[in-house]
Amino acid sequence: MQPVPLQSVAGIVRQSFWRFVRNFAAALPRVLAGLVFLVLAFAVVKVVMALVRATLRRALPDESPVYRQFVSTIVSVFLWFAVGLSFLSIVGLDGIAASLGTAAGFVALGVSYALSNVIADAVAGVYLLRDPDFMPGDTVDVGGTTGEVKSIELRKTRLSVEGDTVVRGNAAIEKEWRKLEGPNGPE
Repeated sequence: MQPVPLQSVAGIVRQSFWRFVRNFAAALPRVLAGLVFLVLAFAVVKVVMALVRATLRRALPDESPVYRQFVSTIVSVFLWFAVGLSFLSIVGLDGIAASLGTAAGFVALGVSYALSNVIADAVAGVYLLRDPDFMPGDTVDVGGTTGEVKSIELRKTRLSVEGDTVVRGNAAIEKEWRKLEGPNGPE
């Protein structure tokens, strides 16, 4: 193996350096546009999130603050993800943005499938929390189990059945509950 002449190494380094400078100069307008976009997007996301939180406080005043925070966090994640994909597209990384968007869609599909029962319980919980006929203190029959509603939470409801506490998922309760008139049934 012959040694590489020093002039050849210096030439390769010089060519690489100037190629880097040309590519950097060509990419600089896109990088600057991306940075400007990020600054503007930061301000817009902050304003939108303030509006979302205010709307949730007005629309759901009796709802738990944790529920409102959960909804606003989901909105924030979606907004920032969109900002990230847009930034990648602006700086010329369209392929990466498209790949990330597709991968995120598949991940969301998998997570939603894995959490389908939790999501069903939460949606049913919202309906039960809003239903004036299903309140704590009511005596109900749920699939053959008769008890008094102790508490209604977002994912589950607690019933008092003969001194014991029975916890059921809201999706099951929402499908099959029936209100009884007295503490021991119809009067």
